Amino acid sequence: MSALDATVDGRSVIVCCGSGGVGKTTTAAALGVAAALRGRRACVLTIDPARRLADALGATGVGNAPHEIVGPWPGRLDVVMLDAKTTFDELVAAYARDPEQRARILANRLYRNLASLLSGTQEYMATEKLFELHETGAYDLIVVDTPPTRHALEFLNAPRRLTSLLDNRIFKVFVAPGTSYLRAANLAGQLLARSIARVAGAEIVDDTLAFFGAFQGMEQGFRERADRVGRLLAEERTGFVLVATPRREAIDDARFFLDELARRDGTIDALVVNRVQPAFGTAPGAEAAARGPRGEAWRALAGNLAELTAVAEREAGFLADLVAAAGPAPVVRIPFLDADVHDLEGLLAVVRHLIG
Repeated sequence: MSALDATVDGRSVIVCCGSGGVGKTTTAAALGVAAALRGRRACVLTIDPARRLADALGATGVGNAPHEIVGPWPGRLDVVMLDAKTTFDELVAAYARDPEQRARILANRLYRNLASLLSGTQEYMATEKLFELHETGAYDLIVVDTPPTRHALEFLNAPRRLTSLLDNRIFKVFVAPGTSYLRAANLAGQLLARSIARVAGAEIVDDTLAFFGAFQGMEQGFRERADRVGRLLAEERTGFVLVATPRREAIDDARFFLDELARRDGTIDALVVNRVQPAFGTAPGAEAAARGPRGEAWRALAGNLAELTAVAEREAGFLADLVAAAGPAPVVRIPFLDADVHDLEGLLAVVRHLIG
């Protein structure tokens, strides 16, 4: 049994984490393919704005709704490319009291900007999309491809951050029952509104008041949903796969994530290290060949082999602390492949390294 067999077979959610450029998206896609090959109904959700995952699977038209990928597997594989704004709109529609409230929120200029640009919105909407997919019951496994490492922590923090916002005193002032579009029913609200107006202008204040006023009565639904999302991420059947490369900066980011996850009493299922330089060892008979008629060529080859061996040893040294910190989680080392992974054939080569 390989290091990731139990994870692919036994988890209902796998969260792939790692810094940018380490092959995290490819690993997430390969885990989805592996599950489908084992007869599971799998969905891969990517919140990376790049479209590498869809390109690698040969999929066109992938968006915020599940898109089936047809392949040589007995199970099913769907892909979702997160659209944070659409997901936010759908969430508003689900918790609005009536069509009029929904229309007020969706038309509000502040909402339209926040839904696209506010820090943390993408991460929270990713957790919402994960929860939505999980609640359908359509999948045995959902694999989440997160943003780079420190942003991946925002993904884990997103439900708690929303609850903190809803419990914030200023938010409660703005959405207090009886206010008319937040026209500050008390002195604190008036002073805050005047301060904002001096800096940003009265028009921004009107948009802000209208925005919070439109959300009156919805906060409890958002709070309950955030709590349920947080519980899903903490469930026993939710696992984490950390992806890295032998580069020093990638290792530092991976170690940072391990430390933060440990602070949450969390562990990883496996550490996947991509693009590892294989250790070829020595060439039998090389010394004798170097003294023969083609000795110069043999000496050049021996020099190349020595350089590659030195690279492998140096990488092993870089990885030693990270591997120790990840323990007892297993480590999967994926060597440099013959070509970049850009299609299903390449993904199947990665799958063979992940689960044999």
